[in-house]
Amino acid sequence: MKQLPFVVHLVYRLDFGGLETLLVETINRMPANKYRHAIVCLTDFTDFAKKILRDDVRIYALHKSPGLALGVHIEVWRLLKTIKPAILHTYNLSTIEYTFAAFLAGVQVRIHAEHGRDANDPEGKNWKHNMLRRLLTPCVDAFVPVSRDLKEWLATVIKVPTRKNILINNGVDLERFTGKSPFVGDESTNTATQPFVIGTVGRVQDVKNHMALLDAFLLLCEQLPTKKPYLRLVIVGDGPLLSALRAKVTALNMDEQVWFPGMRGDIPELMKTFTVFAISSLAEGTPVVLLEAMATGLPIVSTKVGGIPDLVQNNVSGTLVPNQDVPALATALKHYVENRDLLALHGAAGRKFVEEKYSIDAMISNYAALYDKLCAEKIN
Repeated sequence: MKQLPFVVHLVYRLDFGGLETLLVETINRMPANKYRHAIVCLTDFTDFAKKILRDDVRIYALHKSPGLALGVHIEVWRLLKTIKPAILHTYNLSTIEYTFAAFLAGVQVRIHAEHGRDANDPEGKNWKHNMLRRLLTPCVDAFVPVSRDLKEWLATVIKVPTRKNILINNGVDLERFTGKSPFVGDESTNTATQPFVIGTVGRVQDVKNHMALLDAFLLLCEQLPTKKPYLRLVIVGDGPLLSALRAKVTALNMDEQVWFPGMRGDIPELMKTFTVFAISSLAEGTPVVLLEAMATGLPIVSTKVGGIPDLVQNNVSGTLVPNQDVPALATALKHYVENRDLLALHGAAGRKFVEEKYSIDAMISNYAALYDKLCAEKIN
Protein backbone atom coordinates (compact mmCIF):
# COMPACT_ATOMS: atom_id res chain seq x y z
CA MET A 1 0.00 0.00 0.00
CA LYS A 2 1.37 3.39 -1.01
CA GLN A 3 2.13 5.69 1.94
CA LEU A 4 0.50 9.10 2.18
CA PRO A 5 2.75 12.11 1.45
CA PHE A 6 4.60 13.19 4.60
CA VAL A 7 4.72 16.88 5.60
CA VAL A 8 7.27 18.18 8.10
CA HIS A 9 6.46 21.55 9.65
CA LEU A 10 9.56 23.38 10.91
CA VAL A 11 9.00 26.06 13.58
CA TYR A 12 11.25 27.83 16.04
CA ARG A 13 9.17 26.79 19.06
CA LEU A 14 5.74 25.21 19.46
CA ASP A 15 4.06 27.37 22.05
CA PHE A 16 1.03 29.60 22.59
CA GLY A 17 0.65 31.92 19.58
CA GLY A 18 -1.30 32.70 16.43
CA LEU A 19 1.06 30.99 14.00
CA GLU A 20 1.19 27.90 16.17
CA THR A 21 -2.61 27.84 16.46
CA LEU A 22 -2.92 27.84 12.69
CA LEU A 23 -0.34 25.07 12.37
CA VAL A 24 -2.21 22.87 14.84
CA GLU A 25 -5.56 23.63 13.18
CA THR A 26 -4.09 22.69 9.79
CA ILE A 27 -2.88 19.34 11.09
CA ASN A 28 -6.11 18.60 12.97
CA ARG A 29 -8.46 19.56 10.15
CA MET A 30 -6.65 18.43 7.02
CA PRO A 31 -8.19 15.08 6.00
CA ALA A 32 -6.19 12.25 7.55
CA ASN A 33 -6.34 10.32 4.28
CA LYS A 34 -4.51 13.11 2.46
CA TYR A 35 -1.25 13.77 4.34
CA ARG A 36 0.79 12.62 7.31
CA HIS A 37 2.43 15.27 9.49
CA ALA A 38 5.33 15.85 11.89
CA ILE A 39 6.60 18.98 13.63
CA VAL A 40 10.26 19.85 14.11
CA CYS A 41 10.95 22.53 16.72
CA LEU A 42 14.35 24.21 16.50
CA THR A 43 14.20 24.79 20.25
CA ASP A 44 11.42 23.04 22.16
CA PHE A 45 7.67 22.66 22.65
CA THR A 46 5.26 23.17 25.54
CA ASP A 47 1.91 21.73 26.63
CA PHE A 48 0.46 23.62 23.68
CA ALA A 49 1.35 20.48 21.72
CA LYS A 50 -1.55 18.73 23.46
CA LYS A 51 -3.90 20.65 21.19
CA ILE A 52 -2.87 18.30 18.37
CA LEU A 53 -5.73 15.80 18.16
CA ARG A 54 -4.17 13.30 15.78
CA ASP A 55 -2.18 10.52 17.48
CA ASP A 56 0.11 9.91 14.50
CA VAL A 57 1.94 13.26 14.67
CA ARG A 58 5.45 13.09 16.05
CA ILE A 59 7.18 16.19 17.48
CA TYR A 60 10.97 16.59 17.42
CA ALA A 61 12.80 19.15 19.59
CA LEU A 62 16.36 20.06 18.53
CA HIS A 63 17.09 22.30 21.56
CA LYS A 64 18.92 24.90 19.49
CA SER A 65 21.00 27.35 21.54
CA PRO A 66 20.78 31.11 20.84
CA GLY A 67 22.83 32.42 17.92
CA LEU A 68 23.89 30.77 14.68
CA ALA A 69 24.28 27.21 16.04
CA LEU A 70 25.56 25.92 12.71
CA GLY A 71 25.46 22.35 13.94
CA VAL A 72 21.66 22.48 13.89
CA HIS A 73 21.79 22.62 10.09
CA ILE A 74 23.48 19.23 10.15
CA GLU A 75 20.89 17.93 12.63
CA VAL A 76 18.06 19.09 10.39
CA TRP A 77 19.71 17.57 7.32
CA ARG A 78 20.28 14.26 9.14
CA LEU A 79 16.71 14.15 10.48
CA LEU A 80 15.18 14.89 7.08
CA LYS A 81 17.36 12.23 5.45
CA THR A 82 16.07 9.75 8.05
CA ILE A 83 12.33 10.49 8.05
CA LYS A 84 12.17 11.37 4.32
CA PRO A 85 9.29 13.89 4.09
CA ALA A 86 7.79 14.80 0.74
CA ILE A 87 7.25 18.40 1.91
CA LEU A 88 9.11 20.73 4.27
CA HIS A 89 6.94 23.64 5.41
CA THR A 90 8.95 26.35 7.21
CA TYR A 91 7.56 29.38 9.04
CA ASN A 92 9.01 32.89 9.33
CA LEU A 93 12.59 34.14 9.24
CA SER A 94 13.98 31.87 11.96
CA THR A 95 13.42 28.74 9.87
CA ILE A 96 13.88 29.74 6.23
CA GLU A 97 17.63 29.05 6.27
CA TYR A 98 16.93 25.34 6.78
CA THR A 99 15.34 25.06 3.34
CA PHE A 100 18.89 24.62 2.02
CA ALA A 101 19.44 21.64 4.34
CA ALA A 102 16.13 20.25 3.03
CA PHE A 103 17.33 20.71 -0.54
CA LEU A 104 20.54 18.82 0.25
CA ALA A 105 18.53 16.11 2.03
CA GLY A 106 16.47 15.53 -1.09
CA VAL A 107 13.15 16.91 0.18
CA GLN A 108 11.38 17.54 -3.10
CA VAL A 109 8.81 20.16 -2.06
CA ARG A 110 9.85 23.13 0.06
CA ILE A 111 7.31 25.74 1.19
CA HIS A 112 8.03 28.82 3.29
CA ALA A 113 5.29 30.82 5.04
CA GLU A 114 5.64 34.44 6.16
CA HIS A 115 3.23 35.20 9.00
CA GLY A 116 4.73 38.55 10.00
CA ARG A 117 7.90 40.40 10.86
CA ASP A 118 9.50 40.89 14.26
CA ALA A 119 9.86 44.01 16.39
CA ASN A 120 13.47 44.60 15.33
CA ASP A 121 12.46 44.87 11.68
CA PRO A 122 8.74 45.76 11.51
CA GLU A 123 8.94 47.08 7.94
CA GLY A 124 11.16 44.32 6.57
CA LYS A 125 14.12 46.52 5.74
CA ASN A 126 16.97 44.54 7.34
CA TRP A 127 19.27 43.97 4.38
CA LYS A 128 20.96 40.91 5.86
CA HIS A 129 17.66 39.16 6.47
CA ASN A 130 16.35 40.16 3.07
CA MET A 131 19.53 38.97 1.36
CA LEU A 132 19.15 35.62 3.11
CA ARG A 133 15.58 35.30 1.84
CA ARG A 134 16.67 36.31 -1.67
CA LEU A 135 19.56 33.84 -1.76
CA LEU A 136 17.29 31.01 -0.61
CA THR A 137 14.48 31.78 -3.06
CA PRO A 138 15.73 29.15 -5.58
CA CYS A 139 15.44 26.52 -2.80
CA VAL A 140 11.82 27.45 -2.07
CA ASP A 141 9.04 26.19 -4.32
CA ALA A 142 6.39 28.47 -2.86
CA PHE A 143 6.34 31.42 -0.50
CA VAL A 144 3.05 31.77 1.41
CA PRO A 145 2.38 35.27 2.75
CA VAL A 146 -0.72 35.54 4.94
CA SER A 147 -1.55 39.15 4.08
CA ARG A 148 -1.58 41.38 1.01
CA ASP A 149 1.04 43.58 2.69
CA LEU A 150 3.45 40.63 3.04
CA LYS A 151 2.74 39.45 -0.51
CA GLU A 152 3.63 42.88 -1.92
CA TRP A 153 6.77 43.04 0.23
CA LEU A 154 7.93 39.60 -0.97
CA ALA A 155 7.39 40.70 -4.56
CA THR A 156 9.00 44.14 -4.42
CA VAL A 157 11.72 43.75 -1.78
CA ILE A 158 12.66 40.07 -1.85
CA LYS A 159 11.91 39.75 -5.59
CA VAL A 160 9.99 36.50 -5.23
CA PRO A 161 8.61 35.50 -8.65
CA THR A 162 4.85 35.82 -9.04
CA ARG A 163 4.43 32.07 -9.64
CA LYS A 164 6.04 31.38 -6.24
CA ASN A 165 4.25 34.13 -4.29
CA ILE A 166 0.94 32.59 -3.15
CA LEU A 167 -1.32 34.45 -0.72
CA ILE A 168 -3.30 32.24 1.65
CA ASN A 169 -5.43 34.11 4.15
CA ASN A 170 -5.48 32.94 7.74
CA GLY A 171 -8.75 31.48 8.92
CA VAL A 172 -10.84 31.27 12.07
CA ASP A 173 -13.22 28.65 13.45
CA LEU A 174 -16.55 30.44 13.11
CA GLU A 175 -18.37 27.89 15.27
CA ARG A 176 -15.92 28.09 18.15
CA PHE A 177 -15.65 31.88 18.12
CA THR A 178 -19.14 33.29 18.21
CA GLY A 179 -21.17 35.39 20.56
CA LYS A 180 -21.30 39.05 21.34
CA SER A 181 -20.01 41.73 23.64
CA PRO A 182 -21.88 42.03 26.97
CA PHE A 183 -23.27 45.38 25.76
CA VAL A 184 -24.46 44.32 22.33
CA GLY A 185 -28.25 44.26 22.07
CA ASP A 186 -28.83 44.27 25.84
CA GLU A 187 -31.06 47.23 26.71
CA SER A 188 -31.92 45.92 30.16
CA THR A 189 -28.58 46.81 31.69
CA ASN A 190 -27.28 50.20 32.69
CA THR A 191 -24.25 50.41 30.44
CA ALA A 192 -23.01 53.47 32.29
CA THR A 193 -22.30 51.35 35.36
CA GLN A 194 -21.35 48.05 33.71
CA PRO A 195 -17.62 47.27 33.43
CA PHE A 196 -16.12 48.31 30.10
CA VAL A 197 -13.54 45.62 29.36
CA ILE A 198 -10.68 46.27 26.96
CA GLY A 199 -9.15 42.91 26.14
CA THR A 200 -6.20 41.58 24.21
CA VAL A 201 -4.73 38.11 23.68
CA GLY A 202 -1.20 37.23 22.60
CA ARG A 203 2.31 36.37 23.61
CA VAL A 204 3.71 39.16 25.79
CA GLN A 205 6.80 40.06 23.78
CA ASP A 206 8.31 43.17 22.28
CA VAL A 207 6.59 43.02 18.87
CA LYS A 208 3.15 43.11 20.54
CA ASN A 209 4.05 46.30 22.45
CA HIS A 210 1.67 45.63 25.34
CA MET A 211 3.26 48.46 27.32
CA ALA A 212 1.75 50.95 24.86
CA LEU A 213 -1.69 49.43 25.44
CA LEU A 214 -1.22 49.65 29.20
CA ASP A 215 -0.09 53.28 28.91
CA ALA A 216 -3.12 54.05 26.73
CA PHE A 217 -5.41 52.48 29.34
CA LEU A 218 -3.81 54.55 32.10
CA LEU A 219 -4.27 57.69 30.00
CA LEU A 220 -7.91 56.72 29.36
CA CYS A 221 -8.49 56.44 33.10
CA GLU A 222 -7.03 59.93 33.57
CA GLN A 223 -9.22 61.37 30.82
CA LEU A 224 -12.42 59.78 32.18
CA PRO A 225 -12.12 60.02 35.98
CA THR A 226 -15.85 59.49 36.59
CA LYS A 227 -15.84 56.34 34.48
CA LYS A 228 -12.54 55.01 35.81
CA PRO A 229 -14.20 52.65 38.36
CA TYR A 230 -15.87 50.79 35.49
CA LEU A 231 -12.87 50.56 33.13
CA ARG A 232 -10.97 47.27 32.92
CA LEU A 233 -7.96 46.00 30.96
CA VAL A 234 -7.36 42.28 30.41
CA ILE A 235 -4.06 41.10 28.89
CA VAL A 236 -4.22 37.36 28.19
CA GLY A 237 -0.99 35.50 27.50
CA ASP A 238 2.50 34.83 28.79
CA GLY A 239 5.93 35.94 27.71
CA PRO A 240 9.21 37.61 28.65
CA LEU A 241 7.75 41.08 29.22
CA LEU A 242 4.84 40.05 31.43
CA SER A 243 6.69 40.69 34.71
CA ALA A 244 7.44 44.30 33.71
CA LEU A 245 3.77 44.95 32.96
CA ARG A 246 2.68 43.44 36.25
CA ALA A 247 5.27 45.45 38.18
CA LYS A 248 4.06 48.71 36.64
CA VAL A 249 0.41 47.94 37.39
CA THR A 250 1.21 47.06 41.01
CA ALA A 251 3.35 50.19 41.47
CA LEU A 252 0.40 52.31 40.31
CA ASN A 253 -2.10 50.45 42.55
CA MET A 254 -4.12 49.39 39.50
CA ASP A 255 -4.30 45.66 40.23
CA GLU A 256 -8.08 45.73 40.61
CA GLN A 257 -8.53 47.21 37.13
CA VAL A 258 -5.86 45.34 35.16
CA TRP A 259 -5.96 41.55 34.99
CA PHE A 260 -3.23 39.23 33.70
CA PRO A 261 -4.80 35.75 33.42
CA GLY A 262 -1.68 34.25 31.81
CA MET A 263 -2.00 31.55 29.15
CA ARG A 264 -5.55 30.22 28.93
CA GLY A 265 -7.36 27.44 27.16
CA ASP A 266 -10.75 29.17 27.26
CA ILE A 267 -10.09 32.07 24.89
CA PRO A 268 -13.53 31.94 23.20
CA GLU A 269 -15.24 32.23 26.58
CA LEU A 270 -12.92 35.01 27.76
CA MET A 271 -13.49 37.01 24.58
CA LYS A 272 -17.21 37.03 25.25
CA THR A 273 -16.50 39.05 28.41
CA PHE A 274 -14.63 41.75 26.46
CA THR A 275 -16.29 44.95 25.28
CA VAL A 276 -13.55 46.00 22.83
CA PHE A 277 -10.56 44.08 21.49
CA ALA A 278 -7.28 46.02 21.26
CA ILE A 279 -3.97 45.42 19.49
CA SER A 280 -0.93 47.67 19.96
CA SER A 281 1.56 45.67 17.87
CA LEU A 282 4.58 47.12 16.12
CA ALA A 283 4.25 44.59 13.27
CA GLU A 284 1.73 41.94 12.23
CA GLY A 285 0.79 39.73 9.32
CA THR A 286 -2.84 38.61 9.58
CA PRO A 287 -3.34 38.11 13.33
CA VAL A 288 -5.43 35.03 14.02
CA VAL A 289 -6.50 36.44 17.36
CA LEU A 290 -7.87 39.52 15.60
CA LEU A 291 -10.00 37.32 13.34
CA GLU A 292 -11.19 35.45 16.43
CA ALA A 293 -12.19 38.71 18.11
CA MET A 294 -14.07 39.87 15.02
CA ALA A 295 -15.82 36.50 14.80
CA THR A 296 -16.89 37.00 18.42
CA GLY A 297 -18.53 40.29 17.43
CA LEU A 298 -16.07 42.65 19.10
CA PRO A 299 -15.18 46.07 17.69
CA ILE A 300 -11.43 46.48 17.18
CA VAL A 301 -8.98 49.19 18.20
CA SER A 302 -5.60 48.51 16.61
CA THR A 303 -2.40 49.99 15.35
CA LYS A 304 -2.35 50.36 11.57
CA VAL A 305 0.41 47.85 10.78
CA GLY A 306 1.00 44.90 8.44
CA GLY A 307 -2.13 43.18 7.18
CA ILE A 308 -4.45 44.66 9.81
CA PRO A 309 -5.86 47.40 7.52
CA ASP A 310 -7.04 44.58 5.22
CA LEU A 311 -9.07 43.15 8.11
CA VAL A 312 -10.35 46.14 10.04
CA GLN A 313 -12.33 48.77 8.13
CA ASN A 314 -11.77 52.06 9.90
CA ASN A 315 -15.01 53.43 11.40
CA VAL A 316 -16.87 50.35 10.12
CA SER A 317 -15.64 47.39 12.20
CA GLY A 318 -13.14 49.24 14.37
CA THR A 319 -10.66 52.08 14.66
CA LEU A 320 -7.08 52.11 13.37
CA VAL A 321 -4.42 54.32 14.91
CA PRO A 322 -0.80 55.19 14.04
CA ASN A 323 1.90 52.85 15.27
CA GLN A 324 3.40 53.69 18.71
CA ASP A 325 0.92 56.55 19.28
CA VAL A 326 -0.34 56.09 22.83
CA PRO A 327 -2.59 59.22 22.88
CA ALA A 328 -4.28 58.11 19.64
CA LEU A 329 -4.83 54.63 21.09
CA ALA A 330 -6.39 56.13 24.21
CA THR A 331 -8.61 58.43 22.11
CA ALA A 332 -9.88 55.51 20.04
CA LEU A 333 -10.75 53.54 23.17
CA LYS A 334 -12.41 56.62 24.69
CA HIS A 335 -14.60 56.97 21.60
CA TYR A 336 -16.15 53.55 22.27
CA VAL A 337 -16.57 54.25 25.99
CA GLU A 338 -18.51 57.42 25.16
CA ASN A 339 -20.40 56.04 22.14
CA ARG A 340 -21.55 52.60 23.15
CA ASP A 341 -24.11 52.45 20.36
CA LEU A 342 -21.13 51.76 18.06
CA LEU A 343 -20.28 48.50 19.83
CA ALA A 344 -23.06 46.48 18.23
CA LEU A 345 -22.69 48.18 14.86
CA HIS A 346 -18.94 47.68 14.51
CA GLY A 347 -18.99 44.24 16.10
CA ALA A 348 -21.61 42.97 13.64
CA ALA A 349 -19.68 44.40 10.68
CA GLY A 350 -16.53 42.58 11.79
CA ARG A 351 -18.34 39.25 12.21
CA LYS A 352 -19.89 39.55 8.73
CA PHE A 353 -16.50 40.34 7.17
CA VAL A 354 -14.84 37.27 8.72
CA GLU A 355 -17.74 35.01 7.72
CA GLU A 356 -17.34 36.07 4.10
CA LYS A 357 -13.55 35.98 3.73
CA TYR A 358 -11.65 34.27 6.56
CA SER A 359 -13.10 30.87 7.41
CA ILE A 360 -10.78 28.13 8.68
CA ASP A 361 -12.22 25.70 6.11
CA ALA A 362 -11.14 27.95 3.23
CA MET A 363 -7.63 28.22 4.65
CA ILE A 364 -7.22 24.44 5.06
CA SER A 365 -8.57 23.87 1.55
CA ASN A 366 -6.05 26.32 0.11
CA TYR A 367 -3.09 24.69 1.89
CA ALA A 368 -4.20 21.22 0.79
CA ALA A 369 -4.54 22.47 -2.79
CA LEU A 370 -1.02 23.93 -2.67
CA TYR A 371 0.40 20.68 -1.30
CA ASP A 372 -1.46 18.73 -4.00
CA LYS A 373 -0.24 20.97 -6.80
CA LEU A 374 3.43 20.96 -5.80
CA CYS A 375 3.49 17.22 -5.14
CA ALA A 376 1.94 16.58 -8.55
CA GLU A 377 4.53 18.80 -10.22
CA LYS A 378 7.65 17.60 -8.38
CA ILE A 379 7.12 14.05 -7.09
CA ASN A 380 7.08 11.19 -9.55
